[in-house]
Amino acid sequence: MRHNKKFNHLGRTASHRNAMLANMACSLIKHKRITTTVAKAKALKKFVEPLITKAKDDTTNSRRVVFSNLQDKYAVTELFKEISVKIADRPGGYTRIIKTGNRLGDNAEMCFIELVDYNENMAKEKVAKKATRTRRSKKAAATEAAPAAETAASVAETPATEEAKAE
Repeated sequence: MRHNKKFNHLGRTASHRNAMLANMACSLIKHKRITTTVAKAKALKKFVEPLITKAKDDTTNSRRVVFSNLQDKYAVTELFKEISVKIADRPGGYTRIIKTGNRLGDNAEMCFIELVDYNENMAKEKVAKKATRTRRSKKAAATEAAPAAETAASVAETPATEEAKAE
Protein backbone atom coordinates (compact mmCIF):
# COMPACT_ATOMS: atom_id res chain seq x y z
CA MET A 1 0.00 0.00 0.00
CA ARG A 2 1.21 3.49 -0.75
CA HIS A 3 -0.86 5.52 1.67
CA ASN A 4 0.29 9.13 2.04
CA LYS A 5 3.14 8.77 -0.46
CA LYS A 6 2.57 11.78 -2.66
CA PHE A 7 5.55 12.30 -4.95
CA ASN A 8 5.72 10.82 -8.44
CA HIS A 9 8.27 8.03 -8.81
CA LEU A 10 8.45 8.60 -12.60
CA GLY A 11 9.09 4.90 -13.21
CA ARG A 12 12.66 5.08 -11.94
CA THR A 13 14.71 3.96 -8.96
CA ALA A 14 15.39 6.52 -6.25
CA SER A 15 18.99 7.12 -7.30
CA HIS A 16 18.06 7.49 -10.99
CA ARG A 17 15.21 9.85 -10.12
CA ASN A 18 17.43 12.03 -7.92
CA ALA A 19 20.14 12.22 -10.56
CA MET A 20 17.61 13.05 -13.28
CA LEU A 21 15.97 15.81 -11.22
CA ALA A 22 19.38 17.27 -10.34
CA ASN A 23 20.40 17.32 -14.01
CA MET A 24 17.09 18.87 -15.05
CA ALA A 25 17.41 21.51 -12.31
CA CYS A 26 20.92 22.39 -13.49
CA SER A 27 19.66 22.71 -17.07
CA LEU A 28 16.77 24.89 -15.92
CA ILE A 29 19.12 27.16 -13.98
CA LYS A 30 21.57 27.45 -16.88
CA HIS A 31 19.10 27.86 -19.75
CA LYS A 32 16.15 29.42 -17.85
CA ARG A 33 13.69 27.26 -19.84
CA ILE A 34 13.59 23.57 -20.75
CA THR A 35 11.14 21.34 -22.59
CA THR A 36 10.05 18.12 -20.89
CA THR A 37 6.99 16.05 -20.07
CA VAL A 38 4.36 17.43 -17.72
CA ALA A 39 4.98 14.75 -15.06
CA LYS A 40 8.72 15.46 -14.98
CA ALA A 41 8.07 19.20 -14.95
CA LYS A 42 5.78 18.90 -11.92
CA ALA A 43 8.35 16.77 -10.11
CA LEU A 44 11.09 19.25 -11.06
CA LYS A 45 9.03 22.15 -9.75
CA LYS A 46 8.82 20.53 -6.32
CA PHE A 47 12.57 19.82 -6.47
CA VAL A 48 13.90 23.20 -7.63
CA GLU A 49 11.68 25.74 -5.86
CA PRO A 50 13.01 24.97 -2.35
CA LEU A 51 16.55 25.28 -3.74
CA ILE A 52 15.78 28.70 -5.20
CA THR A 53 14.27 29.77 -1.86
CA LYS A 54 17.41 28.52 -0.11
CA ALA A 55 19.54 30.59 -2.53
CA LYS A 56 17.94 33.83 -1.35
CA ASP A 57 20.27 33.99 1.65
CA ASP A 58 23.84 33.66 0.43
CA THR A 59 25.54 31.82 3.29
CA THR A 60 28.11 29.07 3.23
CA ASN A 61 25.65 26.58 4.65
CA SER A 62 22.96 27.35 2.07
CA ARG A 63 25.54 27.03 -0.73
CA ARG A 64 26.58 23.63 0.62
CA VAL A 65 22.98 22.42 0.88
CA VAL A 66 22.21 23.52 -2.69
CA PHE A 67 25.44 22.00 -4.01
CA SER A 68 24.67 18.68 -2.30
CA ASN A 69 21.46 18.55 -4.31
CA LEU A 70 22.72 19.86 -7.67
CA GLN A 71 26.37 18.68 -7.84
CA ASP A 72 27.27 21.39 -10.39
CA LYS A 73 29.47 24.36 -9.45
CA TYR A 74 28.43 26.49 -12.41
CA ALA A 75 24.73 26.02 -11.69
CA VAL A 76 25.21 26.90 -8.03
CA THR A 77 27.12 30.10 -8.78
CA GLU A 78 24.55 31.06 -11.44
CA LEU A 79 21.76 30.43 -8.93
CA PHE A 80 23.32 32.49 -6.16
CA LYS A 81 24.70 35.37 -8.27
CA GLU A 82 22.04 36.03 -10.91
CA ILE A 83 18.80 34.23 -10.14
CA SER A 84 18.64 34.93 -6.40
CA VAL A 85 19.14 38.66 -7.04
CA LYS A 86 16.35 38.76 -9.61
CA ILE A 87 13.82 36.84 -7.48
CA ALA A 88 14.73 38.41 -4.13
CA ASP A 89 11.36 40.13 -3.63
CA ARG A 90 9.20 37.24 -4.93
CA PRO A 91 7.63 35.19 -2.10
CA GLY A 92 7.44 31.94 -4.10
CA GLY A 93 6.28 30.55 -7.41
CA TYR A 94 9.59 30.86 -9.22
CA THR A 95 8.73 28.51 -12.09
CA ARG A 96 5.95 28.36 -14.66
CA ILE A 97 4.71 25.30 -16.59
CA ILE A 98 3.25 25.95 -20.04
CA LYS A 99 1.73 22.94 -21.81
CA THR A 100 2.64 22.61 -25.48
CA GLY A 101 0.68 19.58 -26.66
CA ASN A 102 1.51 15.92 -27.12
CA ARG A 103 4.73 14.33 -28.35
CA LEU A 104 4.50 12.64 -31.74
CA GLY A 105 6.12 9.31 -30.85
CA ASP A 106 4.31 8.23 -27.71
CA ASN A 107 1.65 10.95 -27.30
CA ALA A 108 3.11 12.09 -23.96
CA GLU A 109 2.01 15.51 -22.71
CA MET A 110 4.85 17.98 -23.29
CA CYS A 111 5.47 21.37 -21.73
CA PHE A 112 7.95 24.17 -21.09
CA ILE A 113 9.11 24.79 -17.57
CA GLU A 114 10.75 28.16 -17.13
CA LEU A 115 11.85 30.61 -14.51
CA VAL A 116 9.14 33.24 -14.19
CA ASP A 117 11.29 36.39 -14.09
CA TYR A 118 13.28 35.47 -17.20
CA ASN A 119 10.49 35.39 -19.78
CA GLU A 120 10.49 38.83 -21.42
CA ASN A 121 7.30 38.19 -23.38
CA MET A 122 5.21 37.52 -20.27
CA ALA A 123 6.99 40.14 -18.16
CA LYS A 124 5.90 43.01 -20.37
CA GLU A 125 2.69 44.45 -19.09
CA LYS A 126 0.10 44.91 -21.77
CA VAL A 127 -0.67 48.60 -21.81
CA ALA A 128 -3.53 49.36 -24.17
CA LYS A 129 -4.09 52.95 -25.23
CA LYS A 130 -7.58 53.99 -24.35
CA ALA A 131 -9.38 55.49 -27.32
CA THR A 132 -10.90 58.83 -26.44
CA ARG A 133 -14.45 59.25 -27.53
CA THR A 134 -15.87 62.68 -28.19
CA ARG A 135 -19.18 63.78 -29.53
CA ARG A 136 -17.62 66.75 -31.27
CA SER A 137 -16.32 66.50 -34.77
CA LYS A 138 -12.60 66.29 -35.40
CA LYS A 139 -12.60 69.65 -37.20
CA ALA A 140 -14.08 71.44 -34.17
CA ALA A 141 -11.54 69.84 -31.83
CA ALA A 142 -8.67 70.88 -34.12
CA THR A 143 -9.84 74.50 -34.32
CA GLU A 144 -10.20 74.68 -30.54
CA ALA A 145 -6.71 73.27 -30.03
CA ALA A 146 -5.09 75.73 -32.47
CA PRO A 147 -6.18 78.97 -30.70
CA ALA A 148 -5.16 77.46 -27.36
CA ALA A 149 -1.67 76.77 -28.73
CA GLU A 150 -1.42 80.34 -30.10
CA THR A 151 -2.36 81.86 -26.75
CA ALA A 152 0.19 79.68 -24.97
CA ALA A 153 2.88 80.82 -27.41
CA SER A 154 1.96 84.51 -26.94
CA VAL A 155 2.05 84.10 -23.12
CA ALA A 156 5.54 82.59 -23.42
CA GLU A 157 6.72 85.55 -25.54
CA THR A 158 5.49 88.29 -23.21
CA PRO A 159 7.93 87.71 -20.32
CA ALA A 160 10.84 87.62 -22.76
CA THR A 161 9.84 90.96 -24.29
CA GLU A 162 9.39 92.52 -20.83
CA GLU A 163 12.93 91.44 -19.85
CA ALA A 164 14.35 92.96 -23.04
CA LYS A 165 12.59 96.28 -22.34
CA ALA A 166 13.91 96.34 -18.76
CA GLU A 167 17.53 96.21 -19.93
